Amino acid sequence: MDAGYDRWGSADPASPVIVSVSHAGRDYPPALFEVLRAPATALAALEDRHVDRVAAAAAGIETMLVQRRGRAWIDLNRAEQDRDPQVDAGAVPQRHPSPKLRSGLGLVPRRVAVAGDLWRRRFTAAEIDARIATDHRPYHAALDALLAAARARFGVAVLFDLHSMPPLGPGGSQVVIGDRFGRSSAARFTARLEQVASAAGIACAANAPYAGGHIVERHGRPGRGIHAVQVELDRSLYLDAALDGIGPGLPATAALVRRMIDALAAEAAIAPLAQAAE
Repeated sequence: MDAGYDRWGSADPASPVIVSVSHAGRDYPPALFEVLRAPATALAALEDRHVDRVAAAAAGIETMLVQRRGRAWIDLNRAEQDRDPQVDAGAVPQRHPSPKLRSGLGLVPRRVAVAGDLWRRRFTAAEIDARIATDHRPYHAALDALLAAARARFGVAVLFDLHSMPPLGPGGSQVVIGDRFGRSSAARFTARLEQVASAAGIACAANAPYAGGHIVERHGRPGRGIHAVQVELDRSLYLDAALDGIGPGLPATAALVRRMIDALAAEAAIAPLAQAAE
């Protein structure tokens, strides 16, 4: 089985910004359907629906990693140890499981709100170990290598972890930037993204309700010149009214993401000097 992701751009980054799209995958291995209890259509509820199309439309010289395998198979934005004992025979019960794990959204999701429990049986430890080895670790190893290469070439690297979210309701923000409350990135990068959203007239929030997941937590090392921010886009910005297919807002949303990437690259150009002064 291949690694389950595509790399767009060079393995030798041409930009300090590396883009990750980990939740838009729509490729579901046949072995998944053999044990699926819920309707296959329910799996779409786990997807950051078509946000990879936004990334493709916004693509420039920066390198992007885009997961093809569906999140229902394995969630790259969860740590390896976030294994759910209710669906994974190899899980080690945790004394204080994360809220995501308790809600059924661990390394292998257990349930979705639209359909309830997903699986007919628990997976064996070997089955989940294989998914970790063939999908989870290769993706994170590739991100590690790209960020290290960008840091070596430019003196600083910035991970732009692109996601999408359901609408937050009337008055809710349409862009949420997560930096683990300042732990995964220097504040200057979050501030630049907020400026871009504000200039576009789009309501933006930081770290609420999404502060960033495992990807930015694992890869963001501001003290070492590697910064990581998660960006959540309201799906109504680029999908149709049913939040299923591509809508008329895709070009404008892609242009917004393009400006965000450019802003991070511009900030990265001065970040080594700013970091040295901290």
